[in-house]
Amino acid sequence: MKRNKARIGVVGFGNQGSVYVRLLKAGLVRDGVLAAVCDNNEAKLNAQCERFKLNVPRFTSHEAMLRSGTVDAVIVTTPHYFHPPIVIDALHAGVHAMSDKPAGVYTKQVKEMIAAAQAHPELVFAIMFNQRTNKAYQRMRQMIQDGALGAIKRVNWIITDWYRAQSYYDSGAWRATWKGEGGGVLFNQAPHQLDLLPWILGMMPCRMQAHCHFGKWHDIETEDDVTAYMEFPNGATGVFITSTADCPGTNRLEILGTKGKLVCENGQKLTFTENKTDEREFNRTYKGGFGSPKTKQRVLMRHSVSKMHLEILQNFAAAIVGREPLKVPGADGINGVEMMDAMLLSQWLGKAVEMPIDDDLYLAELNKRIETGRPLREESGVVLDTKGTY
Repeated sequence: MKRNKARIGVVGFGNQGSVYVRLLKAGLVRDGVLAAVCDNNEAKLNAQCERFKLNVPRFTSHEAMLRSGTVDAVIVTTPHYFHPPIVIDALHAGVHAMSDKPAGVYTKQVKEMIAAAQAHPELVFAIMFNQRTNKAYQRMRQMIQDGALGAIKRVNWIITDWYRAQSYYDSGAWRATWKGEGGGVLFNQAPHQLDLLPWILGMMPCRMQAHCHFGKWHDIETEDDVTAYMEFPNGATGVFITSTADCPGTNRLEILGTKGKLVCENGQKLTFTENKTDEREFNRTYKGGFGSPKTKQRVLMRHSVSKMHLEILQNFAAAIVGREPLKVPGADGINGVEMMDAMLLSQWLGKAVEMPIDDDLYLAELNKRIETGRPLREESGVVLDTKGTY
């Protein structure tokens, strides 16, 4: 039965789940309403319901929520390992599903989730890639699609402006552990950028070599400092650098093509330096030895505007009630997980890896770390304010 508003349940009522509860409770999602909340930590669940003054059904298991008939859709914002199994359970129960980022920890489980969605084409399966609403990134993507940059030659992204102190990692028993989170900065902070790279460029890397440092700057067992080198099918190359220990940090994305260069600073200011002659043509025809194409620089955008989570959440609800097509299909989540896994696998094997990676090899290597990793601490139930961290 089609409804005027989608009844949405939030599974995982922690830091990020609070964001979705706040948006839904405030009535900001035109086509959706908050219908239920779920968290397996009952004390935290009750405290959160009191904090938000909620008068909706509350559950300590997602299975009970799905059986209850109170929700048409769920947003899954649990620790990462649980994104695919809960989404799969929802889809099999006839409930629409959105996964928070990342889509999962390892490619094999994400592919299983995508297969479940393909088996239920009548249901909406989405992923919360809210950075795709950023107008600067949208402009970069459109310019590349329109050929304004020519052939892509190089991409560099240094994204280190999400400093995290030790207290952040101590706030959750699952954080930055192989058993609980499956990774560190790549899996918690960088999924948006690792989604945006292939989305903007229109292509995935075909080869990856990375240097991942585990617990270099924090008392954690997963990666908190990464430098990765990428190769693309057209011959382009790239470097991706991220860390949770740089202060002050940097957010600078450069994309170089034969017709010019795009630079986005802090996800806001977008500058285009255009070659008056395509570099490849200039290379073939210029006879002066020293010299380079003349350029013209323009600031295309000084302050990017985006509605972030609200826009993606509203679109999810609108797609459920049939008002809009879905903007961010859940199947897109495989790309970022493929890149994260490739970076860690490269470090573990000590060599470059071809992409797509060997799913079984990655899972075997991950399981080695899980088996020898730290035991999980008792869950603290601490909920942090995520405002200003996106």
